[in-house]
Amino acid sequence: MQETATISSDEAGAAGSASRIDRRLLIDGQLLEAERTFPSINPATGAVLGHAPDATVGDAEAAVTAARRAFDTTDWSTNIELRIRCLEQLHQALVDHRDELADLTIAEVGATESLCQGAQLDSPIDIVRYYADLLKTYPMTEDLGNIESRGMQHHRWVEKEAGGVVAAIIAYNYPNQLALAKLAPALAAGCTVVLKSAPDTPLITLALGELIANHTDIPAGVVNVLSGADPEVGAVLTTSPDVDVVTFTGSTPTGRRIMAAASDTLKKVFLELGGKSAAIVLDDADFNTAALFSAFSMVTHAGQGCALTSRLLVPKKNHDEIVELVKNNFALVRYGDPADPSTYMGPLISEKQRDKVDGMVKRAVEAGATLVTGGEKVDPGYFYTPTLLTNVDPDGEIAQEEVFGPVLVVIAYDDDDDAVRIANNSIYGLSGAVFGSQDRALAVARRIRTGTFSINGGMYFNPDSPFGGYKQSGIGREMGTAGLEEFLESKTIATVVG
Repeated sequence: MQETATISSDEAGAAGSASRIDRRLLIDGQLLEAERTFPSINPATGAVLGHAPDATVGDAEAAVTAARRAFDTTDWSTNIELRIRCLEQLHQALVDHRDELADLTIAEVGATESLCQGAQLDSPIDIVRYYADLLKTYPMTEDLGNIESRGMQHHRWVEKEAGGVVAAIIAYNYPNQLALAKLAPALAAGCTVVLKSAPDTPLITLALGELIANHTDIPAGVVNVLSGADPEVGAVLTTSPDVDVVTFTGSTPTGRRIMAAASDTLKKVFLELGGKSAAIVLDDADFNTAALFSAFSMVTHAGQGCALTSRLLVPKKNHDEIVELVKNNFALVRYGDPADPSTYMGPLISEKQRDKVDGMVKRAVEAGATLVTGGEKVDPGYFYTPTLLTNVDPDGEIAQEEVFGPVLVVIAYDDDDDAVRIANNSIYGLSGAVFGSQDRALAVARRIRTGTFSINGGMYFNPDSPFGGYKQSGIGREMGTAGLEEFLESKTIATVVG
């Protein structure tokens, strides 16, 4: 473990002050300054929060080289006891520095304090503990028994081996969750990793690298952490012959490009991409519960969640009643300073993202949708009011494309079959929800082509639950046993016996 500076509460709490937070790259066990930097912006104020290294192609190549050397020349991939100890150390470091990490997450990501108690921080910390414990019991071998061939007995078994060097590229919306849901199972599997932060939220991911350098026995080169805005850095990670696995979370268009780039070397690629999930309200549902869930889940983290149910499908005969209930719930949403414990919704990540959201809403209205409430920018910072649209064309842009903002569209349906048809009318298949009597709701849930699903508000998201999508929402799964197996290879071995 290095004895170098780590994050401090004074630095992390600088969101509302003029203090500056600067971070360093982690390459081959060393915390390094970069030749150039770029600013990280507090989305609640628009002010510069700090500066992050703008990694170069050379930095990326050095990180890949370090990861390759660590995988090929150390016992990291085979020493399970070391991996368990290091994961436990990382978990403890995250617990010990939880409050500083929360302050930095609030300041840089725009996440609320309540979200840090869940999916923005505390739940990701639990992921590390989950994989440390899973590694103690997961069977790395499987006995297949004997077969007879050519007059001899042959004993066969399967051994699980680390996939190799992993390039992990994450999005800005839940950076702690995305980083640790990739990093923890990759390390548990015995892989080495180059982790690249999102350009909008580099400081919190670099802080994770500093904790690894300062508070764990993870060997040099096993984890490398980069930040930067240069697309050529990502190109190195997705095309280098020294990288064996690419895992990416972000938009579907970017995921397509990454998959294409990795194809030349036939890397294993798994992707967690976009979503346009539907919540179906059946006519025998509790409308108050459905409206409450739909409204408040849609504005969670200002709508910046790939699995949020951004399409609300309602029976035609109950349309106006449910719309009024959702509108009333939106009016209760308190938005503003994410550091205020009473705030439910913080800002969008950037002015660019807010302009994108506003543009999609305006185009929807121009195309015939009705703006029931919202559709307004609020300054300072990058706030956007909770927005409800009705009379939406199920095939229109606002109903088909991921908005990534607090915008809920309502679509009326005729019967259960029509609701299922509309819900499945999407290139995406990440999540969904249904409200209604249990047996009927379950029957609907089983007809929706998505990787996760909620019935009557059921919570599926947990470290032991596989998360991922069908169709163009991605390939593979994060978390759970399935998340570990994404980073493992299977080797079948046979020997003559007798």
